[in-house]
Amino acid sequence: MNTRKYRVLVVTANPVQYSTPLFQLMAQHPKLDILVAYCSLQGAELGFDSEFGVEIKWDIPLLDGYPWIQLSNQSPQPKLGKFFGLINLELWKQIKTGKFDAVVAYTGYAYASFWILAAAAKVSGTNLLFSTDAQDLTPRSGSVWKRYVKSLILPKIFQLANTVIVPSSGGVKFISSLGIPEQQIVLTPFVVNNEWWLAQAKQVNRAAVRQQWHIPEDSPVVLFCAKLQPWKRPQDALRAFAQADIPDSYLVFAGEGPLRSELELEAKALEVTERVRFLGFVNQSQLPSIYCTANLLVFPSEYEPFGVVVNEAMLCGCPVVVSDRVGARYDLVHEGKTGFVYPCGNLDALVQILKTTLSDRELLTQMGTAASNRMKTWSPHENVESLVQALEKAVAHKS
Repeated sequence: MNTRKYRVLVVTANPVQYSTPLFQLMAQHPKLDILVAYCSLQGAELGFDSEFGVEIKWDIPLLDGYPWIQLSNQSPQPKLGKFFGLINLELWKQIKTGKFDAVVAYTGYAYASFWILAAAAKVSGTNLLFSTDAQDLTPRSGSVWKRYVKSLILPKIFQLANTVIVPSSGGVKFISSLGIPEQQIVLTPFVVNNEWWLAQAKQVNRAAVRQQWHIPEDSPVVLFCAKLQPWKRPQDALRAFAQADIPDSYLVFAGEGPLRSELELEAKALEVTERVRFLGFVNQSQLPSIYCTANLLVFPSEYEPFGVVVNEAMLCGCPVVVSDRVGARYDLVHEGKTGFVYPCGNLDALVQILKTTLSDRELLTQMGTAASNRMKTWSPHENVESLVQALEKAVAHKS
């Protein structure tokens, strides 16, 4: 029996609510000895989120239950989302002197800190596991030249890794298409804390939430839960909802962003203002009540490498409708069973799905149950066990 513990440095940009349960499980795993290194503490500390457009601090514990350190940031203008916003020079010393079996990089190559850790791993002979949620070459901007540049440089970037870890089967196909050998690619499911979501869902008083929203208890409710940003295409949800025109139905927007005022004006122009609710930014502890109270999640994004809101909704028994640009569709959305997939931007297709589902309460109930059942084998446990397998592969290959 192999009882060896792998000493692992996990490097990530900042604390996020999805990573905490994984780090806690890793810390308890008999084969892992981990240290999490944060390049920034935004999320655990109050800070301005440029995409939501408001100051945010997640209202659940993000730093409990596992060993972690904060790396000093030498950037002259510290900021998430910018290449030179994270310059954590401490990574070099940590990796060179830490005697780690592997470095797991959850910090993407779009940060200077990634290149520091990659160089340190190569110089010290430490295994490098590189995480990416990419599923194709298309950038968020849709720029043709960026796509071309990515086609040239991404194969070389991924070749730096001893093992590439990806969150979906779509990601496996994409990384393989770049010429990375299949034995160097491992699927580690993109997950949330299933146990927490299921426990919270049981406590939701659906009738009370609907009363707060001023929505009748028996009315069908469509939910859009994401940042109100152009690439999320919230206007598609609004326009399809208006065109479907299901009697007594409602649309709820949970999220904040620069498109809010435009959406409010368009709802008025479409004469559906009385049946549309804008909740603004909803913090983590309140999200289960949002999903449990809705009947259907609509996620129309044109750029969505995975889309963890799909996990959250399905755990709360809420079926989903996603565009074919949402990465979660590969593994979680089973057509007509846990949800539906439609061509991004095709309003007619989305309208037809809304007409079919919102008028059939029995179908929605069946799909909600199937959605919840699907998540039983897409959990943090599967993620951590896959990561251990990836480490074993990398270490064995190096030996």
